[in-house]
Amino acid sequence: MRRGSGVLRLSMGLLLLAAVATQVIDETVHNAFVPGEYFSYFTILSALVTGVVLLLAGMAALVRGTDSTTFTTVRLGILSYMVVTGVVYAALLRGVPTDGYAGIPWPNEALHVWAPVFIVLDWFLAPGRPALAWRTLWFVLVYPVAWLVFTLVRGGLTGWYPYPFLDPTLPPGWAGVAGYIVGIAVFITAVAAGGLAAGRSAAGRSAARFTPRA
Repeated sequence: MRRGSGVLRLSMGLLLLAAVATQVIDETVHNAFVPGEYFSYFTILSALVTGVVLLLAGMAALVRGTDSTTFTTVRLGILSYMVVTGVVYAALLRGVPTDGYAGIPWPNEALHVWAPVFIVLDWFLAPGRPALAWRTLWFVLVYPVAWLVFTLVRGGLTGWYPYPFLDPTLPPGWAGVAGYIVGIAVFITAVAAGGLAAGRSAAGRSAARFTPRA
């Protein structure tokens, strides 16, 4: 099962990177590719990181029986980011008309739907994940906070925001932006806490199963 999960991780990692590459090529061909904007999306950056992590996780699963604590902490972050990506897309962005070139549909679905579903299943079903300490939760928030600061500063300077709910020039202004930020931050933390708790519970059951009885 460990090696099987490794093959699946490698496959999804390659699919994610292929989806990003396909979008870049497609938008370039149609004169719609703006690197500074494309690589500012939380989804794109998360997908690139997730693709690389999945490739490394897949190779690790083929040669090692367990993942390291550090690597599992990174995977917890990936779990949180991809779940948020999928939920925010489904709740706020699916069906929203674009101002520019719409592009090929399947990469968008791969980034926002297929990958989040896979990451959740991989976290809960794939073997070899050690339990994490609760203090690792802070790590999950480092990337979203850094991205948010960059996005708001860049938006204030250029007037462009990757997502409409972060644009304070739209109704209901900064109050609405603050509400979305707090809500998403709480959701990211809740997802990470749930994944961490599930991992600790699974590790506890595994330890109990192999503890010799008197």
